[in-house]
Amino acid sequence: MALKQKGTDAAADPKKRRRVGFSGIDAGVEANECMKVFIARNPDEAGSANSTSLQPFDLNHFFGEDGKIYGYKNLKINVWISAISFHAYADISFEETSDGGKGITDLKPVLQNIFGENLVEKDEFLKTFSKECEYLSNVVTDGNVIKHDASIDEDSAVEIVRVELQGSTPIDITEHGWEMLLVVKKSAQASSSSNFLVLGFAAVHHFYHYPESTRLRISQILVLPPYQGEGHGLRLLETINSISESENIYDVTIEDPSDYLQYIRSSIDCLRLLTFDPIKPALCSMVSSLKDTNLSKRTSSLKMVPPSDLAETVRQKLKINKKQFLRCWEILIYLNLDAEDRKSMDNFRACIYDRIKGEILGTSTGPNGKRLVQMPSNFDEETCFAVYWTQDGGDADDQTVEQQPEDLKTQEQQLNEVVDSQMEEIVEIAKNVTSRGKDKLSVSCSV
Repeated sequence: MALKQKGTDAAADPKKRRRVGFSGIDAGVEANECMKVFIARNPDEAGSANSTSLQPFDLNHFFGEDGKIYGYKNLKINVWISAISFHAYADISFEETSDGGKGITDLKPVLQNIFGENLVEKDEFLKTFSKECEYLSNVVTDGNVIKHDASIDEDSAVEIVRVELQGSTPIDITEHGWEMLLVVKKSAQASSSSNFLVLGFAAVHHFYHYPESTRLRISQILVLPPYQGEGHGLRLLETINSISESENIYDVTIEDPSDYLQYIRSSIDCLRLLTFDPIKPALCSMVSSLKDTNLSKRTSSLKMVPPSDLAETVRQKLKINKKQFLRCWEILIYLNLDAEDRKSMDNFRACIYDRIKGEILGTSTGPNGKRLVQMPSNFDEETCFAVYWTQDGGDADDQTVEQQPEDLKTQEQQLNEVVDSQMEEIVEIAKNVTSRGKDKLSVSCSV
């Protein structure tokens, strides 16, 4: 990590050196405004502002509650991350430091907290390219190539290599059962110190499931920015699904997936389910019910759920866990309904409404039950809410919800906002499935 202060020749102008002034409180600078992170694929890109940037990249939350850095004038922090080893090097420059009332932010521990032990000095950072490239070449050569895609030409072929991680690898993983799936491509640069480029990776963990099976959890999936949008994340998910089926894994889960990863995952699983014959009778029966039934006058909630034995069959054959299957089930039903049929769409939305209301409020609502209240939030003001429980009687001091809104119309509005958001997600995934699998849709329930 390099610290560079831009010097000034104060001795050349004694008057300026003796000038005394009083400045206001230091307003600080947001980390997102003065800090940039780049990907370096070779030593020449290390230290170059022309490298591929990882912006937008929210760094404010690493720097205190307000996300600001204090005590520096014209601060610039540039960080380069090796696409080979994921080591990082930070170049820090500023004109001067001064305590403007809020101290001087110590940058080194914060950067170490972000990048961990991979944050090194520039000399060591440059050395990692040759050292880690040799390691990568050995890993790819010794690893198990489980997918080879040469759809364009052999020279640009993309491979997915399966590598079992041991304690001796540079990745600090102490538990057994970790594997890395690397998306690699032959390097086209003659000057490259490696025969391969890493385009992305997935870290997966095999862990015990009682009594004698194994579950597979996807811990991380990352496609490097220069190669995003080329389908490599999709290839990784498809490969993991193939592994789970061929090795008879119990099921596959994802640890805290992002919204986009969940979008891709649900799209893939829906395409798999469209050609899975055992779900068709139950699916078509539910679709028919939504077409013929008038749910606007329902007196009880309708659960749009598949038979329990069907969820178990899907888990056994496709390794899709129950929660994910229920999510895909609703999308499959929507795909088999006519979007122009108002009755079918109203019935479908009514089922989504009943499910969400049951999940949030349960069966007890009203004066003595659960209540839904929209809450202000910096994350998303329109979709954040809180659930609380009310009951009659008791000491006044125990009633902590007296100031909460009692208007049931407000509760209904808030529930509808959540339902609308869920419907939008379903529609977006359905569009993606339709564009990717028109041939598969033709064998599903007729509309």
